[in-house]
Formats: sequence, C-alpha cells, structure tokens
Amino acid sequence: MDKGWYVIHTYSGYENKVKANLEKRIENMGRSDSIFRIVVPTEEEVELKDGKRKLTRKKVFPGYVLVEMEMSDDSWYVVRNTPGVTGFVGSGSKPVPLMPSEVRAILRQMGEVEVRQRIHVEVGQPVKVIAGPFSGFIGSVEEVSPERGKLRVLVSMFGRDTPLELDYDQVEEA
Repeated sequence: MDKGWYVIHTYSGYENKVKANLEKRIENMGRSDSIFRIVVPTEEEVELKDGKRKLTRKKVFPGYVLVEMEMSDDSWYVVRNTPGVTGFVGSGSKPVPLMPSEVRAILRQMGEVEVRQRIHVEVGQPVKVIAGPFSGFIGSVEEVSPERGKLRVLVSMFGRDTPLELDYDQVEEA
C-alpha cells in the first residue's frame, strides 16, 4: 500500500491539540505501522514588541493538519474519529493525497526539508542552473550540503565568479 500525505480539517485553533490526540490514539491503537507523521504547518515570523524583535511561529494553514499515512479503512477510521477532526480534504468521501511537490514546498517553508538528493554532484563538477533568477547559467560546484539539500555554485557573471546557494532541485548535471 502506498503512503501519502493527506490534509485533515480541524476546528480552527485546535491544530496542536488534534496532533497530540492523534499521536496518542496511534500509540494506544498500535497504528504506527500505517500512520507515520503528523505536521501542523507553521513558519517563523518576526514580531516587533516594545521595540524588540521576537521570533514567533505562525500557522500557515489555520484549521488544517497534514498526516503522512497509508490509506486504509482502519487508518482512515483512526484519524477521522480523533476528537477535533472534522474530516479529510478531498472530493466526496475519498481523501486525495497531496502531490509530493506540494509536500516538499510546505516542509521547505517550515524549514523541515526532506532531503532526497536526486543528482549526485561533487565539488568542482559543472552544473546548469534550471530554476530561479540565474536559470540557464552554468557554474562549478564549490560546496555540497546534503543535510540542508543545498549547493554552493560559482557562476561567472560580468567576468567575476559569483557564489550562489541553490537547492538540489534548482540544478542539473551539465
């Protein structure tokens, strides 16, 4: 059975409570083999209070929680009947999983990048930038950071080498 990320609708303001309730239910009902991760999408926001900068976490999608799970009648029942859950997002009665690119974008926005290196590059290797403002440029890999899913690439602009920090999915082997 394929696992996927599903969106569940909750009462607004109850996202963290639903996450805690669901984690407890998974543990009590022995469902950790079919329900893997529960994420309340948040992002850091800088707030100015009394002239001081303060970092706070703000919910990106209030009233929604992401669940990585294998969809079956049993796992659907566990999630659907968790207190605070009003239902799955999808057409009709069948939940629709998110596209992998959507999940990556949400996790990246949260700073929880799931790194899956699709290209194998080494320092000194030429790469072509395929996304972003430097699309089409060819550069040389200066540094590889697999834990962050980033590369430092030197691109020649106006006769000078300019370092760029790029995601793996912004380059391809040249």
